[in-house]
Amino acid sequence: MISEVEGDILMSRAEVIAQGVGVNDAMASGLARKLQEKFPSMRDHFHEWCEEANPEPGDIWLWEGNGKTKILNLITGAAADPGLGRPSRPEKIAVHRTFRALNKVVADKRLSSIAMAMIGSGVGGIDWLEVRGMMHSQLGELLIPVFVYVSVLDGMLASEPGM
Repeated sequence: MISEVEGDILMSRAEVIAQGVGVNDAMASGLARKLQEKFPSMRDHFHEWCEEANPEPGDIWLWEGNGKTKILNLITGAAADPGLGRPSRPEKIAVHRTFRALNKVVADKRLSSIAMAMIGSGVGGIDWLEVRGMMHSQLGELLIPVFVYVSVLDGMLASEPGM
């Protein structure tokens, strides 16, 4: 079940936080920046994984940190052009593929709940209504809570139904 919530995703009680990133993303803006500041080794491990796995848009990578911290990195865009100094834009087809892959990871890893940003929207620039439609088509039948943070309110605990 998908619920749209308002609050600080870093305070979520969900088992996993999902974010959209590009291949070898510098994680310098949006939720990615906040997560890499809180978990710097996650970014380092992500870059190592990118070097080893050579991922493509549509792939996902689960990072399990110390304790029970888990972050799902949904690869929504290609590697950034180093000359541009900014991340690549998400690709709609990659966002759709990451949602399909996320559905499989939920089953394979037996995840119990997910908190996620508006993947591909916001910093990404894809229209939220379009992303929402993709999300519901791929994740709408999950039996676990999926909390989509549609409004970022730093320091505020969101009302996450069922948690």
